[in-house]
Amino acid sequence: MQVLRTPFDGLLELVPTIYSDNRGWFYESFKNSVFRESGIEYAFLQDNQSFSRKGVIRGLHFQREPYAQAKLAMVLVGKVLDVVVDLRPGSKTFGKVYKCVLDSERRNMLMVPDGFAHGFAALEDSMFLYKCSKEYHKEAEGGIIWNDPDLNIDWQVANPIISEKDEKLPAFRDLVKNL
Repeated sequence: MQVLRTPFDGLLELVPTIYSDNRGWFYESFKNSVFRESGIEYAFLQDNQSFSRKGVIRGLHFQREPYAQAKLAMVLVGKVLDVVVDLRPGSKTFGKVYKCVLDSERRNMLMVPDGFAHGFAALEDSMFLYKCSKEYHKEAEGGIIWNDPDLNIDWQVANPIISEKDEKLPAFRDLVKNL
């Protein structure tokens, strides 16, 4: 498994070695020793799966302390534009956006440390899976509006499908006043 470091401290893209033959394919999606050697020391306590039709944007979501979640994000079917925003005060990348395409053919994953808002846009009909380091707590949920003018994220979707809940999330500048 290749571990690709990003300019964001602790944010890693993981690209597994895929073994293919006439029967199909095999790869290791998680290997504790590789994760530990790469500095990933989270224990995953909850798995979440979603199916999204092409054009759906989900996010940007996060959990406030003490329930902040690290996430290992991957696509089982399809392709998504995965997007994170660094919400860690004092981080050199605070308020910055990182994007990468996760797809089911490449089988790449994104290890998102706690302290990030996370979302994705389905570039194809997609089944998304993410492992979480903490269990979800409704009272700790937070988010940033998907079309925040300061973050100026190009979601690569012409006519996005957004949930009513996500349409009501605050702007980044309003959120940081309460961090």
